[in-house]
Amino acid sequence: MTGSEFAPIALGLASALLWGAGDFWGGWTSKRQSVYSVIVSSQIVGLLLFIALAVLSGERVPPIGDMALSAVAGLAGAIGILALYRSLAEGRMGIAAPVSAVVAAALPVVAGFVLDGAPSIWQFAGFGLALIAVWLISRTAGARLNWRELTLPFVAGVSFGVFFVLIGHVSDRAVWWPLVAVRTVSLSTLTIVATVQRQPRLVEQRYWLLVALVGALEVGGNAFFALAGQVGRLDVAAVISSLYPATTVWLAWLILKEHLTRQQLIGVVAALAAIVLISV
Repeated sequence: MTGSEFAPIALGLASALLWGAGDFWGGWTSKRQSVYSVIVSSQIVGLLLFIALAVLSGERVPPIGDMALSAVAGLAGAIGILALYRSLAEGRMGIAAPVSAVVAAALPVVAGFVLDGAPSIWQFAGFGLALIAVWLISRTAGARLNWRELTLPFVAGVSFGVFFVLIGHVSDRAVWWPLVAVRTVSLSTLTIVATVQRQPRLVEQRYWLLVALVGALEVGGNAFFALAGQVGRLDVAAVISSLYPATTVWLAWLILKEHLTRQQLIGVVAALAAIVLISV
């Protein structure tokens, strides 16, 4: 495997590590503060970091069409977050998390077929194994599939998948300014929803350091995903990045001493095997 073929895999793994860590600390903070306040506050931090990086890098603002697609990606991301959290609140995490993650990873695979052609047979097998791995890692013990619980997770997954595809498309020409547009629209949308539902929009002062960490981790995850899509196939970048639940589960085991189920352990092994296959 050449360096150019390895780059999107390495960047995708970096994205998965940071996104998963961000989800862990965001979830930890959400147990102590309103979910809306954690999301909005971390998005504010992310927006400020993206603006700073865009200015300091000297990156040119991309064409208006790319910025418009980035804005749509931001709206899709906001819809995905709202649908996912509502499904977690109304349904079961053991259904919502894996369904949304698998759908989000599958959509860019379809787009990759159209935009980049069919992958190799080994990569195709790796994609399938990775989707199974995401499902197993995300599931909680005792969760059984109930078709009535699939609507909101499916909406969340499609929304995140649209985000992946659009950011992968516009990142060919720029990274930071498109992400500024993404975060501006998503932050505005989530702030409006929180206001309408009379939810707190900012965390208490003592939690801002944690929120800043969550925002920085999300910025890193988005940046590495955009770079992965820039240097390689969109489907490879999206599928590898979608392994982020493994990081969240590992941190929960390491820090909170949460028990890992047999399914989750099998999922971790499947994820490692999928990375090998996709790397072939």
